[in-house]
Amino acid sequence: MSKVRVLLADDHPNLLEILQSILEPTFEVVGKVRDGKSLLEAATKLNPDVIITDISMPIVNGIEAVKILTETGCRSKVIVSTIHADHEFVRACFEAGASGYVAKTRMTFDLLDAVQAALSGRIFFSPNLTYRN
Repeated sequence: MSKVRVLLADDHPNLLEILQSILEPTFEVVGKVRDGKSLLEAATKLNPDVIITDISMPIVNGIEAVKILTETGCRSKVIVSTIHADHEFVRACFEAGASGYVAKTRMTFDLLDAVQAALSGRIFFSPNLTYRN
C-alpha cells in the first residue's frame, strides 16, 4: 500500500523541515514550497493527497491559495498550519475549502490527527482554537 502523499507550503524553511519531520515516516512528503504561487503550481504538477499550508506567504497567501485550489477542482485535502488563532482566520480558511486548521504551537500534537481527519472526510481544528459557523 502506498503512503499518503503530502505537499508542504510555508515561507520559513525551518518550519518546512519541522513539518516534514513530524509527517515522515507515516506520510510521503512529495514537495516543499515557500510561496502561494509555487504551491498552486506544485499542487497541479504533483497531485498530492494532502496539502499543508501557512496563511502568511508571499505572492499568494494561504487562504487565497486554498480558495483557488477549491475553485479549480483540486482533490487534495488542505490543512492550514498557522500562528493565526483569530476566529476570523479559522472561518475564512474553512469557507475557502480547507479541511483542517492547526495552530503552529500545537503542530507536534495535532498535525497527524488533522491529516487523518481530512483523509476521512472530517474537519479538524486545534482544540485551543474556537470556530463558529
